Amino acid sequence: MTQHIDASQFTEDQHLEADIVIIGSGAGGGIAAEQLAQAGLKVLLLEEGAYYTHDDFVMEERWAYPNLYQEGAGRKTRDQAISILQGRTVGGSTTVNWTTSIRTPQPTLDYWQSEFGLNFSASNDLTPYFVKAEQRLNIRPWPVPPNGNNSVIKRGCEALGWQHTIISRNVNGCANLGYCGMGCPINGKQSMLVSTIPAALALGAMLISRLSVRKFTWQGDSISGIDAVPVNQYFQPRNDIRIGIKAKHYILAAGAIGSPAILLRSKVPDPSGRLGKHTYLHPSLVSGALFTEAINGHAGAPQSVYSDQFVWPDGSDIGYKLEAAPVHPVLMATKLTGSGQQHAALMQQFNQLQVTIALLRDGFHPQSQGGGVMLDSQQQPVLDYPLTDYLWQGARRALLSMAELQFAAGARQVLPIHHDARLYNSWREAKVAINNLPMQKYRQTVASAHVMGGCNMSVDPAKGVVNQQGRHHQLHNLSIFDGSILPTSLGANPQLTIYGMTWLNCQRLLSELAKA
Repeated sequence: MTQHIDASQFTEDQHLEADIVIIGSGAGGGIAAEQLAQAGLKVLLLEEGAYYTHDDFVMEERWAYPNLYQEGAGRKTRDQAISILQGRTVGGSTTVNWTTSIRTPQPTLDYWQSEFGLNFSASNDLTPYFVKAEQRLNIRPWPVPPNGNNSVIKRGCEALGWQHTIISRNVNGCANLGYCGMGCPINGKQSMLVSTIPAALALGAMLISRLSVRKFTWQGDSISGIDAVPVNQYFQPRNDIRIGIKAKHYILAAGAIGSPAILLRSKVPDPSGRLGKHTYLHPSLVSGALFTEAINGHAGAPQSVYSDQFVWPDGSDIGYKLEAAPVHPVLMATKLTGSGQQHAALMQQFNQLQVTIALLRDGFHPQSQGGGVMLDSQQQPVLDYPLTDYLWQGARRALLSMAELQFAAGARQVLPIHHDARLYNSWREAKVAINNLPMQKYRQTVASAHVMGGCNMSVDPAKGVVNQQGRHHQLHNLSIFDGSILPTSLGANPQLTIYGMTWLNCQRLLSELAKA
């Protein structure tokens, strides 16, 4: 019997059973599938996206975005002010991310303890599980010199005396191609697609792709089943076939938009009022810079150097992380400002273009409480995310920092990605201009590739949806193992946090199931 089924091929209703059902195959679902299959449990892994392999990854944006990303890489917040890149394929965002792997920062853990009673020390220490994930997925500092794009971060930081760090990446046999966001064609990226999911399937787990979980059925404090349907070629739910699934325990790992959406459709208990709320994005600002020499930002590891110089500022100002973003034609063409001849002139200098991004660390201030997931008329999720004055102040400081960095690295011109900005010829000129740019949505470009929160952890059920082990406070046979359980953003790329937390929580779950 095959270990993978494409639900779009079903011709009649289905009724399935398993010990464990996992909804979502990204960082949380992939780790959980392997851990639970290793324990001898019958595991069913469900994924809304399609099952592609390295043979399908042709390093072309025109194929990757519609096939591997949520809403064809066109997902945006409710008001269309923030674009959101999220994977929708077997392996989730681990299949398309840029491989950056960073442990949860200690100041973030300290804040969670003070605000939510979460103590990640002693028996809950994440460190051994970070080590396990790093060993399993070959996560280590990137030993290759940074590409032109990341070299700018390094040079600028060195010139200014700013902190900077070599990034750890989950790769093995990486050819330094630079097209990580389009799926790895040589299986160098150690995503869930090529690591834990094949291992789980070899142990007897079953993967069903192109399947949309619509809701849980539940009564009292227990989930009794799942209602699901196949999706069509556009990944829209079909209504002609119903799939019912029952299990002893249910794991939700559909991401920080998908997981709250399923629970909202299910109308599960929500006494804290926090379900779908406090959803964070690391709202990201973008700055372009033109150099005399070729940067070739499309080639080489997309991210290999970052700076935490501004992540933890003194006082109450919002912090931000500085990183590079890969420079691919479609991605850049949709983000660069201007039109007509102005836009064409920028694209003609494509190989001289460097791109720096700043990730705002949201969730640590009363004016930075994130957004909320809601359901539209078709019961599909949308994220409402208000951009407050506090966030806009951080955005302006981030634009200033990026421009200063780029000029310090030798840029001949810098272009903050803002509707009213232009190419500036010096740091002095850019500083004056950026301080006068109107910080308003639709004028200031804001993007995100990190969605967190919406089902947050808390020791106190009045302040969260799940406990520290990811167990739902009201439904005893439901766990949530994905980025939705994070109480704030991280101030770091989230995949390693999700790996470590899921590994730890799986061990706790197995111990509890053994006693049942």
